[in-house]
Amino acid sequence: MMLPIMQTAAQTAYFIDGYHGGKWGHYPKDYTSFIVDQLDKYPNWSINLEIEPETWDWAREVDARGYQRFKDIISNQSENSRVEFVNPTFGQPYLYNISGESIIRQFEYGIALLKQHFPKVKLDTYSSEEPCFTSALPGILRSFGFQYASLKTPNTCWGGYVRAYGGELLDWIGPDESAILTVPRYGIETLKENSTWETIGYFNKNDFIHAALKDGIRHPLGMCLQDAGWENGPWLGKHLGEYKPTEYTTWANYFNTVRAAGSNATEKWRFSQEDLQVSLVWGAQVLQRIAQQVRQTEKRMVYTEKSAAFDHLKGIASYPTADFKRAWRPLMLAQHHDCWIVPYNRVDSLSWAEKVMQWTEETHAIADSIASLPKNNYDPKSTLVVRNLQAYDRTDIAQITFPNTQIIDTNQVVVDRKGKPVLTQWEVGQQATKLFFEARVAALSEAVFRLKPSRKSQRKVARIENIGSNIRVVMPHQTFVIDVQRGGVLSSFKSDGDELIPENTDGGWNELKGFFYDQGKFRANTENSAQVEVIELGSLQGKIRITGKLDDHTITQDILISKDLPGYRAKLKIDWVGQPSIGKYDNTDMKLADREKAFYNDKYKLQLLFPTNFKCQRIAKDAPFDVTESRLDNTFFDSWDSIKNNVILNWVDLTDSDSKKGLALFTDHTTSYAHGSDHPLGLTVQYVGKGLWGMDYKVDGSTTMEYQVFPHDGNWFDGKVWAENDRRENPLQVTLGNASLDKHSKTAMLASLIQFEQPGYVLSALRIDNDDLIMRVYNSSGTDSPLTARLGFDMESVVLEELDHRFIKPVSIDFKRSSVSLHIPKFGFQNIRITLK
Repeated sequence: MMLPIMQTAAQTAYFIDGYHGGKWGHYPKDYTSFIVDQLDKYPNWSINLEIEPETWDWAREVDARGYQRFKDIISNQSENSRVEFVNPTFGQPYLYNISGESIIRQFEYGIALLKQHFPKVKLDTYSSEEPCFTSALPGILRSFGFQYASLKTPNTCWGGYVRAYGGELLDWIGPDESAILTVPRYGIETLKENSTWETIGYFNKNDFIHAALKDGIRHPLGMCLQDAGWENGPWLGKHLGEYKPTEYTTWANYFNTVRAAGSNATEKWRFSQEDLQVSLVWGAQVLQRIAQQVRQTEKRMVYTEKSAAFDHLKGIASYPTADFKRAWRPLMLAQHHDCWIVPYNRVDSLSWAEKVMQWTEETHAIADSIASLPKNNYDPKSTLVVRNLQAYDRTDIAQITFPNTQIIDTNQVVVDRKGKPVLTQWEVGQQATKLFFEARVAALSEAVFRLKPSRKSQRKVARIENIGSNIRVVMPHQTFVIDVQRGGVLSSFKSDGDELIPENTDGGWNELKGFFYDQGKFRANTENSAQVEVIELGSLQGKIRITGKLDDHTITQDILISKDLPGYRAKLKIDWVGQPSIGKYDNTDMKLADREKAFYNDKYKLQLLFPTNFKCQRIAKDAPFDVTESRLDNTFFDSWDSIKNNVILNWVDLTDSDSKKGLALFTDHTTSYAHGSDHPLGLTVQYVGKGLWGMDYKVDGSTTMEYQVFPHDGNWFDGKVWAENDRRENPLQVTLGNASLDKHSKTAMLASLIQFEQPGYVLSALRIDNDDLIMRVYNSSGTDSPLTARLGFDMESVVLEELDHRFIKPVSIDFKRSSVSLHIPKFGFQNIRITLK
């Protein structure tokens, strides 16, 4: 048991001072000179910097003298260094709201740029002014060479904070069991009274330091990373009640001091994503669009990298490393935390939201030039080349679009390399004709198909029946009933014979319901009847359009059913009439210090609801390189001091108490979900009203979003939820080719370049680096079973390496089977470098 340590005059407290921001956030032209001048003026002052790395390109041009003086200071990276860089990410993202691969690129490109300016810079500690954390960060940080981390954000908690926990030091344990020595937000570090953005660790006030000493913290420490642009110089010395003696320190020097005094972590904290208590204005239309644009673009980049690596391995094209670097830059800026928390603020001549659109479009344009796919001008003699970028064999629906520049014979069927017809479906539109076909493609390989005349009809994917005024959709493994009189909600949904919807639910499955505060009541689409139209019904998929009303606003839901895919995908569109008012109450008179705010409580936002008859329901949800088993009784809160992590990254999964039945809900953007013992699983669709800093979040045009419901057996792993997410992120790619179907071509096209022999692993990234193949594999299986990876190319050596390229160990190659065995911890990743022959 640790005894309390009473304060004496000799006990020293410490303070982390420094700056946060950069060219894109806030950084005046001559600010580098200001920092250097302040360091000269106050020789006992030390600073910690969280500055966007791209800032230094700009500072070198606009403040050359200050830049050079600063560079001279940074050249001293000894134990006496007074400056430490603490967050080298390229665009200062929140991390929890983007993919694991995006996080790695943020560190990779940011560190590389920082070292171009300051070759001797040491990166020991990760720290951030805002809650830029995620549960898997320990493994990522250690792989980039970091030794320490801080979970404190005492002066900028607008978007949330980390749970108060622990004392002086602890080992922050990630989901893969990686550990990093960490200073937490102390268990005694309460939120500051009359504030909605600070903890009591914002200053080294006497009451804070005394409480820390009493709790056994021998080297108590406060922190403030000032906004770049502030002209305070040293933060302390200007306020009554400050504790003395206090020393300024860098994070690295603080850790060295504490460890030299004999203090080491005695507690291990298995940090859950729900210990990250964060909240943004989820449901605001502007934030939806930002999240959708970022999600689409980051998926596109990782996919394009894999495809370019495939081309390199096949000898089709060289790998465009420089182009990828150019393409990642704008995407990483679009992931900047300011884009998400202050989307209406202006940077340059545009708002952050407008910059996100500009940046993501720039990334897509470069990705298009890298892919340089041929135009799909219809030619019945061409082969259809289908590429699978997953490391597993798959049978899935492939599609290709032909512009209507010539007459297309749709009385044709696709045949495989043996001439066997596969399920084929044509969709003829005004602007283009789409061809869908069922393709079986080996892992990380291509398969060839061709068109052949045929007038033989193929069985439809579903049977549509009228039941009175309702519509029943019957498929081999599922049946659902659309209640036309009640807004088109589903009144019944059977998956493999099991009914998912409770009998006496007040609303219905996919009901849209929210509180319209100007009317003082909840409104739902069930108040009005709907029109149901079968837009498309073929052998592979069908589209059922449900059009209804929510108050005066038109709702369109396209339900997309596919062969062999449990559940359905959906596209939701809401055409607003005027400005709706959706939320708990009219928050027009919001004040910054008001802890209770309308935008916090999702129960009153417009929700898409999915009531199930599961008993004692449990929630699991994905996070970057992690899955969180929720410990929340419900997701609802009203106040800044009671934030709960209700974030959905890619999916949230609901199961019954025995984990026999489950339902996964996928979304096309990071947002929030709703759930409680008295509230069904819901997806946040719309909030309209006041948000952070009193900004008025309105609707501007239609709201559009896509989601997917995925019923399954067992828990999230047994139900292959992560595998479904991997499939969603790696659609089959179809191009027209002229490959012959001779024996040699068949062998070459069908050979797998990489094939995983155990389920539950994700080919997270595939890239070329200095002619070596970099393969990153993530273990999403929830188990520690080893992975055998078959490699279909000649290689000289295989090694494991860290993300900063430090060598770990060689990997033995089974040359007879052309395979390697990888031991990847549960929820962990491995970086594998393969030297090619």
